[in-house]
Order: sequence, then C-alpha cells, then structure tokens
Amino acid sequence: MHQHHPLAIETSGLVKCFGTNRAVDGIDLQVRQGSIYGLLGPNGAGKTTTVRLLATLLRPDAGKAIVLGRDVVREPDEIRRQISLTGQFASIDEDLTGYENLVLLARLLGFSRSQSKARAGELLDAFDLEDASRRQAKTYSGGMRRRLDIAASIISTPDLLFLDEPTTGLDPRSRGQVWELIRMLVAGGTTVLLTTQYLEEADQLADRIAVIDRGSVIAEGTSTELKASIGSGVLHVRLSDPAQRDAARQLLAERLGALVHLEGDPRALAAQVSDPDRVAAALVALSASGIAVSDFSLGQPSLDEVFFALTGHAAASADQSPESAL
Repeated sequence: MHQHHPLAIETSGLVKCFGTNRAVDGIDLQVRQGSIYGLLGPNGAGKTTTVRLLATLLRPDAGKAIVLGRDVVREPDEIRRQISLTGQFASIDEDLTGYENLVLLARLLGFSRSQSKARAGELLDAFDLEDASRRQAKTYSGGMRRRLDIAASIISTPDLLFLDEPTTGLDPRSRGQVWELIRMLVAGGTTVLLTTQYLEEADQLADRIAVIDRGSVIAEGTSTELKASIGSGVLHVRLSDPAQRDAARQLLAERLGALVHLEGDPRALAAQVSDPDRVAAALVALSASGIAVSDFSLGQPSLDEVFFALTGHAAASADQSPESAL
C-alpha cells in the first residue's frame, strides 16, 4: 500500500533556535502525499516556525528535512517551485480588485494574458468570489479575504500547500467555507500541511495530527487514535450549585483516580476515565456527600480533552491572536 503514497514531508530531529528559545526542538514528521496533515498546538508552540523551516524560509539549526524528495538546505529553489504558503504574509494588494490581484499574480508566475484571465475567472468562481471580483480587496470581509489569499496561493496548483492558521479569526460560516476549499484542493491531488490551534479544525480536516507543545511533538496519530490514547472515555458532570465545584472535583479525583479539570461553565467538571465501572460509584459518592448533580454524561473525549490530558494545560482559546513569529 505504502509505495503508492510516498512521503511529501519527512523530518528528523528538526531544531530551530532564536537566541535561547528553542522554538522547534527536535521535531520528527512523516506526511504522506495526498493527505491533510495537521500541526495542532497553542500560540507559541512552534507550529509557524516548523512551517517556515519546511517552506525554506528559515534554515534549520540541526536535523534534516526532506520536502517532496528534496533537502530543504541543499535544494531550496527546487522546493519553492512546487510549494505554496498561505498565512504568514499577504500576497494581496488592497487597492486592486479580487480579479486584478489574481491576474497580476498569474502573470508574475508566467501565465499568458489570456491564461491569466481564464485562471482568475476559474478561481473566483470556485471560491465563490465572482460577485465581489470587481471590488477592491480592501472592501472584502475577513472570510472573503482569506478565500482570496488561498486562491492566490494556488494559481499554479502546488504539490504541497502550507496553510498556517487559515481560519483564525473567522466566523463559523466562513470557516466552513475555507474547510470545503481545503478538501477540494486535496481531492485534486495537493498535499496540505495545516497548522491550527482549533481542535475542531484538526478533527474535521486532518488525516493525521501531530500535537505540538513547546517546540516538540508530544503525540501523533489520527484523531481517533489520539482520542483513544487517553482512556476509554470522559465523564462530564454538571452541578446544581457552582459553590460545590471544588468539593466535587476533589471527591471525583479520589474516586476515579483521574485528573479532573474545570470547564468554562462554573458548574461543570470533566474527568478522563479509564475504568467506566468506577463512574457509578463516584456519582453515588457525590450524592452521599450532599453534592447535587443536575446532569452527567460519559462519552468519547474531544480533542480539547486529549490536549489537556497530554499537556496538563488547555489548548489556546479561539480568541487569542495568531502567533507572530513562533
């Protein structure tokens, strides 16, 4: 099976330091061609630095990275011809219309005038930007702007597309539209490396996910494997009285022998459970202690809970600004 899917990216021991900060600290990745691979982690985890190393924008301090069969240090120019990167720097001119932007970029890439117009038209149509194609880019909403950015990065269909936090700051509808575009690109044969701090995004899109924290991969696998790696399930408990939450947390931790974490809702707690049989006893113990439970459920862990179980801290919240250089 594997010979049909050679690796688009292979790294071993990849390191990049900025002064004393090891932004990337020995990362090993294997990304199959034709797949969507997710780098998941909070701001400052090292995701963007990893992308910039693979896209030949930074030189690694140690380790090795092979992208599309070529070494990033020895053959950066060959790699650049086959890849595209969206997210770090906007290639869009605010004063030009959507159509003019795409025609200009196509001309710069060596398309003829008629080819450029045809390709711009195709992309504007495919990305649902036809109605806005004659308006200046500065009038575009965040979601339209992001779709134009991605359209610009695939004028020449790349073998490998790096999407660095493609939906940060977008509303749910725009995010869904960007996800559809990404699936469309992969159906056309492009490999996508996606960095995200949204667990739902990795869950929705990625065939495999590397969870990155402080410059290192702390877990890797499919979304299902990552969820399965932390135990059989998660117990969610909602209390009638938020004042009893600390007492409930202590009691559940003792009875379940598990990490219990407080959720955003002041009445809610969640615990990783490896032995479902202990759940009933723990719930009885809560009741016996006079702690009233308004509802509870036992289910598959979310990727959020996986992240918490792996790192001991929550993934970055959706309203944090995108990481800058790290």
